[in-house]
Amino acid sequence: MKKLLSLALIGALFSAPGLAQEKLSMTKADRAMYEEMKENNPADIFVEEGAEYLDELGGEETLAKFLGVKEEELPKYIAGFPRYIDKITMVVAIDQMLQAFMYDRGKKPFKLKSTKMDAFSAYVKSLANGEKINIDVNANEHMKKAYKLGKEMFELRRGKRGLSCYSCHSPDVVGLRLRMQILPDLGDPKVKAAATWPAYRMTKGKMFTLQKRFQQCMKNALLAKIPLGSPQMVALEVYITDMAKGQEIEIPGLKR
Repeated sequence: MKKLLSLALIGALFSAPGLAQEKLSMTKADRAMYEEMKENNPADIFVEEGAEYLDELGGEETLAKFLGVKEEELPKYIAGFPRYIDKITMVVAIDQMLQAFMYDRGKKPFKLKSTKMDAFSAYVKSLANGEKINIDVNANEHMKKAYKLGKEMFELRRGKRGLSCYSCHSPDVVGLRLRMQILPDLGDPKVKAAATWPAYRMTKGKMFTLQKRFQQCMKNALLAKIPLGSPQMVALEVYITDMAKGQEIEIPGLKR
């Protein structure tokens, strides 16, 4: 019965032209623009803005001291987020860690939804460019619980349509097309799902964090948006990031 329901859902959501052999989800003009933007990503300016915010707070040396690591170890440490931090007593993503860092430095933290925080977190994650994602979901009980919750959130059917993240990223539908975009396998090294966010979205004309991308998906599926920085949203990022473990970080990313 579950298999029949799955096939029915696929038929309702995805049309025949969305077969895996169709390679492009962009027009030729968009593809040309994409190739050009790879050499000059519009999000680079936001990353540079984030560098200024870190400098104002004491730079990489001060951030490393706050995190309890040596400055030369900072890139590898950043590549392990989301992670549990003792002094925050929570599993947090980079942006929440930066809120705590700003507070520790006597500054009013940027709001998670602000473009300033997007820029700040993008720069800090870019410090790990070239490093491989090394999130450890078995590091402690906090991470184990976050991973478990993230998996539950990924598979949880919500809303009147009964959709979940898994509805669009299960093996049954990967490769099909939805809204002119091929649905990816989030663990595929070619996709680099968690390794390339924050990223500039061409169709939106601005940069988004991974959690804000989750919210876009929820909005499109007519689901209530899970709040940024909530335990459920951070857990979802933990789960998705673990899928990309071992993939090389490349910030800022560039998406359709």
